[in-house]
Amino acid sequence: MSVSLELPARVSSRRVTIAVAAAGISSFALLYAPQPVLPQLAARFGLDPGGASLAVSVATGALALAVLPIAALSEVIGRRPVILASVIGSVVLGLVLPLAPSFSTLLILRALQGIAIAGFPGVAAAYLVEQLGKKGVAAAVGAMIAGNTLGGMLGRLSSGFSAGPLGWHGALAVVGGVGLVCGVVSVVALPRSTPSPRGEVRLHDVLVGLGAAIRKPVLLAQYAVALLAMGSFVALYNAAGFRLTGHPIDLSPAVASLVFLAYAMGAVSSSMAGRLITRFGRTRSLVAALLMTIVGAVLTLPDSLQLIIVGFVVLTGGFFAAHAVANGWAAAEAPETARGQVSGLYTLSYYLGSSVGGTVGAVVYGHAGWGALVAVIAVWLALATVPALVLGRRMARV
Repeated sequence: MSVSLELPARVSSRRVTIAVAAAGISSFALLYAPQPVLPQLAARFGLDPGGASLAVSVATGALALAVLPIAALSEVIGRRPVILASVIGSVVLGLVLPLAPSFSTLLILRALQGIAIAGFPGVAAAYLVEQLGKKGVAAAVGAMIAGNTLGGMLGRLSSGFSAGPLGWHGALAVVGGVGLVCGVVSVVALPRSTPSPRGEVRLHDVLVGLGAAIRKPVLLAQYAVALLAMGSFVALYNAAGFRLTGHPIDLSPAVASLVFLAYAMGAVSSSMAGRLITRFGRTRSLVAALLMTIVGAVLTLPDSLQLIIVGFVVLTGGFFAAHAVANGWAAAEAPETARGQVSGLYTLSYYLGSSVGGTVGAVVYGHAGWGALVAVIAVWLALATVPALVLGRRMARV
């Protein structure tokens, strides 16, 4: 009898993991698909780098604004319907995107796509806890993060390699196809679950949770890290295509897109964050990761392809380590009655940084060049270390 009870649970766990990983690949492939073709969009529509970067920033900005309302909606209608709607909606919009007749239409579709994608990162972790329990969720969350990282890298590489022979329309269509395949896997594999009894969700409870989520300085510090670090990271990657395909590097879009292979370093560094915290503590680990990101950015300053590659590998490793530490720190310090709100606010800060920082960085690059961009993001990252250092000193006094 005990064997028959354990087998379905094991199969269900495997299906949940596969479904969520596939949803992560689909969502993040679609979210960042336009990044490698920003130079082509700029040339086609007569835009500067800042204007072209809106193809990325509009979607991440819409995601940031939508994540909290959608997370609240999932409390009422359940997590699974929200995830399914997110996957299906983002894939459909991804397939329509290459047909956009103008840049303004493209931006509208991207905003809608960002709203659709918001249902996945805003709900997935809570869904996994509900389906697998706290003991079984660790491996599934690891698979989800791996899927997110793989999706971001796969979408960028697919788009970059397709841009040369197929143009930006074909590149986005290819990524739409990738999203469709992964989306089908997610929809088919995501198991039906017995609805758990939910108490009535009241606006007062949501607002009380939000108040708790912004009351603790330690949480505000992690939101600041998410905002500034993600803004810096996306700003550099938004401008990378222009730098690598322009003079004096002069790479083809396909070869330039290989810079996104540096994301593999992010997967490694984020998985090592736990060991760093155990050995050095959260404050030292976070500050070291942010400083590593600055060092990586500085390495990209010379017009040397080898140094630029090394720089992107270093800064990507540093950023993902900082993100893993800050995200885990926020989760650990979240009040029990406000875990969802803390997660939502961290996600909001993260993608708001992507949207605003990505666009501001592209404008700086377009007007003042790569050196000025590196200087600006170095200041942002240095500012992100300040609250961590202040917290570290306060905790040392306690």
